[in-house]
Amino acid sequence: QVQLVESGGGLVQTGGSLRLSCSASGIVAATFATYDMKWYRQRATGNGRELVALIDSSGRSNYLGAVKGRFTISRDNANNRAYLQMNSLNPEDSSVYYCSAEHNGGSHWGQGTQVTVSS
Repeated sequence: QVQLVESGGGLVQTGGSLRLSCSASGIVAATFATYDMKWYRQRATGNGRELVALIDSSGRSNYLGAVKGRFTISRDNANNRAYLQMNSLNPEDSSVYYCSAEHNGGSHWGQGTQVTVSS
């Protein structure tokens, strides 16, 4: 069974940076490479999860407009990992960030990692 574990969240000041990691287990690297990897976030106000960034199996990426130019998604297929580099953070980025691995209509989710940006 595929399991995803996020790490790298924490408390940072406005303008700071964090790098989130998503580690996948229970899956061989060749299969991990076929998954689209996505990062979502959900604020404490609970308006549902919003898609922040994705990178597909071909390495193409796309971003939420509010993070474009500040966040970078990447993947390391050999080690079953995905990353989200977050720069120039602001308080509006404070959320729980979730990693998702999606393929053929199915998805696997991690437990989330909290990011808090202080003003």
